[in-house]
Amino acid sequence: MITARKRIWGWWFFDWASQPYNSLLITFIFAPFMKDLLGSGTGAQTVWGYGVGLAGLVIAIFSPFLGAIADRSGRRMPFIWVFSLMYVLGAWGLWYAVPGNFSLMLIMLSFAIGMIGMEFATTFTNAMLPDLGPREQIGRISGSGWAFGYVGGLITLLIMLFLLQASPTTGKTMLGIAPLFGLDPATREDTRVVGPLVAIWYAVFMIPFFYWVREPRKADALPVATALRAAWPELRATLRALPKRRSLTSFLVSSMFYRDALNGIYTFGGLYAAGVLGWSITMIGIFGILAIITGAIFAWLGGKADDRFGPKSVIVANVVILTAVVIGVVFISRDHVFGIAVPPGSSLPDIAFYVLGGLIGACGGALQSASRTMMVRQADPEKITEHFGLYALSGKATAFIAPLAIGITTQISDNQSTGITPIIVLLILGLILLGFVKTNGDPQPEG
Repeated sequence: MITARKRIWGWWFFDWASQPYNSLLITFIFAPFMKDLLGSGTGAQTVWGYGVGLAGLVIAIFSPFLGAIADRSGRRMPFIWVFSLMYVLGAWGLWYAVPGNFSLMLIMLSFAIGMIGMEFATTFTNAMLPDLGPREQIGRISGSGWAFGYVGGLITLLIMLFLLQASPTTGKTMLGIAPLFGLDPATREDTRVVGPLVAIWYAVFMIPFFYWVREPRKADALPVATALRAAWPELRATLRALPKRRSLTSFLVSSMFYRDALNGIYTFGGLYAAGVLGWSITMIGIFGILAIITGAIFAWLGGKADDRFGPKSVIVANVVILTAVVIGVVFISRDHVFGIAVPPGSSLPDIAFYVLGGLIGACGGALQSASRTMMVRQADPEKITEHFGLYALSGKATAFIAPLAIGITTQISDNQSTGITPIIVLLILGLILLGFVKTNGDPQPEG
């Protein structure tokens, strides 16, 4: 028998299974590896910015339409199966990033396919949140899910650092052993294996999700073919109604900005540390461990704060802290910290970046969890699935802005520190728009 508790655990397992794409591929392992593949200078950050940005553009174009089809048909599982296949194939393709003998087009295409699959699958699983429990428990369910996902990301990162990835100086992993399975550091097999690892992890741990999660039947559900024809009129009608919903619209646009900024931080954090501070992938891995641990702890605590103080308070506090953190990151380099010069070889820049990384992890987990529950507060009770899907989909509409803005700013300025300043602008815009958001949403029409 599949109980309500099993359904929640199954839903949590999606976060557990999918989070390593963000932590290992987008942030801490594969993104810095791109710097080695593409050489020194700002080229890696520029190419990465354009590649991730264009993938985000695809997500923005197709997400609303696919979401409208799923909402009208009442079926999300078939879509999640397809997107899961994209996730696995895209992640596995990164194994072929052999230094000196790789196709940049193949690697970026593989990464984009995996990323699109991951984002689309997240869109449809997030829309299931309102069905998992009563409104007063949604914050805890969402926060615990994010925390569980971070733990999954942490374990995969530890597997990489302790068992698979060798130090360039010693040829040994952080555990002091040779990489397992005879992986050859000379051809970077010890790093490239991150793609297959992420793919296998996802395939294995999505089993509880597909086994335990069940979609409630919709009495007015349409066949998929009919829903396909009805998708655009339905989407158009929903979008036309948004100007009448000031709080809902303000939240959707605000979350577009601050979630895009947060994705930009995650996408370029490891690449920034490698380029500006000269960190090795091992150092970036330690940085990742710290950020993931703080993310898990504060996602869980944030869920409790969400239920007690409301999601808006949690969101505002974390956006303010993130803005200050990114400003601090801009003023860290090998020769100065927050405007104060440091002697050559000083570890102070590294320590400062580790501290800020911990804060990024802490804020990121709580912010994303509270954002999911805020959408529950903004939605009409009778249209909660449609509006929650709109939130999840609209979050992708600007997913390309931060990566493209960072890529363009870095290329123009030829400076990585200057290149990440668009993130600050996005966070401030999100914070301003939060002022128009009501905690419990717009007043519901009578009758």
